[in-house]
Amino acid sequence: MKDESTVQQEIQIQAMNSGCHLMRNNSGACMDDTGRLVRYGLGNVSKQHNERIASSDLIGFTKITITPDMVGKTLAVFTAVEVKKEEWNPKTYSKRETAQFNFINWIRNNGGFAGFANSVDKFKEIFTQ
Repeated sequence: MKDESTVQQEIQIQAMNSGCHLMRNNSGACMDDTGRLVRYGLGNVSKQHNERIASSDLIGFTKITITPDMVGKTLAVFTAVEVKKEEWNPKTYSKRETAQFNFINWIRNNGGFAGFANSVDKFKEIFTQ
């Protein structure tokens, strides 16, 4: 079985070949030299906020050519991929995965592409949902 890191690398390679540009979104918190807590990662506002909504592992955009009424223009559609290890079972979500699902739904509900992916095939499905 492939671990999350391997699945993520395969998705990033596929993304490059599909007009999808993704960057790793590391998220967490650490203490700086002065003892101050520093949060990093997209939307990592507070522990309480991250318990409700947590951004995805891969963030970027997917280039699409828009409809005939705007011929010739290309749009970048916000894209978020939450990568999971290959044997991940989407039938039951942990508390963290529920927060990740909330972020995915927020992106989808606003016209973006987003989803969980534990393989390149699942990554491709994000664009058909």
